[in-house]
Amino acid sequence: MASQKKLSPADAKALTKSTVLNGTKYSYILSEPTNGRPKATIVLCHGWPDCSFGWRYQIPFLTALGLRVVAPDMMGYGGTDAPKVPPHDIHLYTFKQAADDVAALAHHLGASKIILGGHDWGGMVVYRIAQWYPQLVTHIFSVCTPYASPSDTFYSTETLVNGPVPKFGYQLQLAGPDVESAIQTEDDIEQFLHGIYAGKAPPGKFFLSPEKGADLSLIGKIGKSRLLDDNEMKYIVEKYSRTGMHGPLNWYRTREANFNDEKNLPNRKMDHPVLFILASQDTVLTRDLSNGMEKLVPNMIRREVTAGHWALWQASDEVNQHVKQWLETTVFGGKSTL
Repeated sequence: MASQKKLSPADAKALTKSTVLNGTKYSYILSEPTNGRPKATIVLCHGWPDCSFGWRYQIPFLTALGLRVVAPDMMGYGGTDAPKVPPHDIHLYTFKQAADDVAALAHHLGASKIILGGHDWGGMVVYRIAQWYPQLVTHIFSVCTPYASPSDTFYSTETLVNGPVPKFGYQLQLAGPDVESAIQTEDDIEQFLHGIYAGKAPPGKFFLSPEKGADLSLIGKIGKSRLLDDNEMKYIVEKYSRTGMHGPLNWYRTREANFNDEKNLPNRKMDHPVLFILASQDTVLTRDLSNGMEKLVPNMIRREVTAGHWALWQASDEVNQHVKQWLETTVFGGKSTL
C-alpha cells in the first residue's frame, strides 16, 4: 500500500492547531519543514467521510519536499465546529464559505500565495477556492474529483440521479435523515466508516451501492477495513464522535445554495494550472465524468493511479510521486520558492 512515512495519530495530535476563521473555530494540522524557509504553503482539503488525517501519507512527504503543509478539518468535521442546521444557515457548509475560510486561514498563517490539494468534496472545494480567490491560489491538484463548471441552470440531486448520473443516488440517502439518525454511537460510527472504507460485508451483501447508498441493516456486521489500522480508526472515530454525523452530511444538502452562490462567479473556466489524478477503480467519480475536462481546464496535466476512491491511501506512493513530479516541473520549474 505504501512505503514512505505516514503520520501517526500521535503525530497528528502534536501538529494540530486551532484558530477562529470568520466566526468558526477551525482545527488544522500544520507541518513545517525543519531546514529553513518553506518553498511554499500548500493547503490540503479533505472530503467525506474523512478529516485532516486522511492526508496522513501526503503530509510528511510534502513537508520533506520543503513545503509548509496545512490540512484543515473542514466545516463540520473533527475538531472544527459543526453548526447545527437549523438554527444555523446551510450556507456555512457551502463551497463559497469553505473558500472564504481557507482564504482566512492563509491570511492567519501569513501566506499571500498558496497551492491547493483536494480529494472528494475537497477536490470541488479547491477548484472553487481558486475561482473565488484567483490571486491567492497559484496551482491546484485534485485526486479523484474532476472539475465541474458552475451551471446556468439548477439541477437537483433527484434530477441528476433520475437522469444522467444514477450513480449519485447515494447522495440522496446522505442528504436525507436516515444515516444521521441511525449512526449515533461510537460503535455505529466505527462500523459505518469500516463499511465506507471498503470493509468486508457478509457473504452476498454489499454495504455501499453508488445508486442506493449504504445498507444500514448491516451495521454491526461489517469487517475491518484493510486501509487503516486499529489505532488510526480509533483516532478518526474519536474525531467523528465529537460532533456526530450532522456536520459532514450537511455537505450533501448544499446543492441549491452552491448554485445560487456560483451564479456570481465571473469565470466558468478553470484558468489555474491543475494536476488531475484519476483513480481508475473509483465507482462514483468514474473516468467518464472527466471526459472533455481539458476544454474547461486548458492548463491541465492528467495522471492516473490504479486504485479506488481512497487512492490517497491505496496508492499513496503513486499519488505522491505524481504530485512531486508536478511540483518540480509545473509549480516550481527550477525555482527555489514561489
